[in-house]
Amino acid sequence: MGSNYTQIPKDSFVELELRDQIGSQNPKSKETSPIFKSDDFVKSDELEYDDDIDFDNLPLVIVKNQPSGSGIYGAVFNLATSVIGAGIMALPATMKVLGLVVGVVLIFLMGVLSEISVELLVRFAVQSKSNSYGEVVQHALGKPARIVSEICIVVNNAGVLVVYLIIIGDVMSGSLRHVGVFDQWLGNGFWDHRKLVILIVIVLFLAPLCALDKIDSLSTTSAASVALAVVFVMVAFFVAFIKLVEGKIDAPRLAPDFGSKKAVLDLLVVIPIMSNAYVCHFNVQPIYNELEDPSPKKMNKVGRLTTVLCVMIYASTAIAGYLLFGDGTESDILTNFDKPLGIRFSTALTYIVRVGYVLHLVLVFPVIHFSLRQTVDALAFDGKAPLSESRVRCLALTFVLLALVYLGSTMIPSIWTAFKFTGATTAVSLGFTFPALIALRLSSQGPGLTSRERFLAWLMLSLAVMVSVVGVIGNLYSMRSKSD
Repeated sequence: MGSNYTQIPKDSFVELELRDQIGSQNPKSKETSPIFKSDDFVKSDELEYDDDIDFDNLPLVIVKNQPSGSGIYGAVFNLATSVIGAGIMALPATMKVLGLVVGVVLIFLMGVLSEISVELLVRFAVQSKSNSYGEVVQHALGKPARIVSEICIVVNNAGVLVVYLIIIGDVMSGSLRHVGVFDQWLGNGFWDHRKLVILIVIVLFLAPLCALDKIDSLSTTSAASVALAVVFVMVAFFVAFIKLVEGKIDAPRLAPDFGSKKAVLDLLVVIPIMSNAYVCHFNVQPIYNELEDPSPKKMNKVGRLTTVLCVMIYASTAIAGYLLFGDGTESDILTNFDKPLGIRFSTALTYIVRVGYVLHLVLVFPVIHFSLRQTVDALAFDGKAPLSESRVRCLALTFVLLALVYLGSTMIPSIWTAFKFTGATTAVSLGFTFPALIALRLSSQGPGLTSRERFLAWLMLSLAVMVSVVGVIGNLYSMRSKSD
């Protein structure tokens, strides 16, 4: 059979390596480097070699570079996991204050505004060639603003992780007002101590996941966490539907009640919590960086799909949870599921809801921890090599942060306390204030903003300032009223 290839002498060596390896080791090699492709073989007598190459250490079989990174849906799951955390458990309680109609409208509007702010953030991060939230803030507003934004990320994410641990501890070991899953299963024992239960969860489950150094490595666990959140929503809707058909659900409130001083104070506290629901901006750039063939268009698609998914889950959870428990809805609705629901198989359903959501939080925790670790590293080791290149520093930061978050979970009494302050300050700043300022400041350095985009940027900035001021005043006044 005829062939264009010459026989290779027995005393010859064949170099088979990737195109970029050839280019770096042998500048004299031709453009058609020998790569194993069906249409890209070259003759042995056409190859030129450098005498300094150690052929013995070159690979024998080479596969062409494959695109690496996260796909669209892996990115959606990671971003959705950044959004759907413990905040979903506080939404039914916000319905108790806002009413169903106003509450659902706010869930939708906050989702739309958050998605717009994500698109603005991606657009100007790409324009300024920034690799993190802090970098794009620095490019637009200077180094002091970057430090402030990174402190906001640290406070917000650390607060969220503390909330996760509080919920895990309360659900599994119980609290003063609620019975834990372990108590119901096993009776009294060492598992009654919340601090011990949280410590065991950190050591056995959270530490191994948090030690991973790429957010793309968490895409599978993120998909599982979203699935568990959907299970919670489906069970809550199923129970609410049955009780509604049986006439066991009271008529819900549809709008806020302004008839009492307490109702007004609750309203001032709830609005910042609602704005906290969609904050995921600290993870936008890490997810974008690990996209396969990253582009603003692809990331915008990720943001829109995530927003649709989160709005559906949030609205469903808020409606079903409030319908189920009415004015008795707790700030953490999981604690409402420690008693019979009034339908068949309610005991099994309560276990599915509580244990399933604890597993959801365990899988969400590493995604929030990832950006917390990256930000702390940027603050503490500015100018050092990237964290991905120092495994020792990565592990050290991981375990130090886990220890600090654990200590915080033993000191803060409830998730409502944590949410109402982070929602009114750091969350609003990260989700709306900084993206709006970035867009308005950098618009003169590129294609610029359309009149509609400029209006939306000013609207976000105005709302963010108003929510922050109202939320802080409301929280302080509420604390003062309780002390009196």
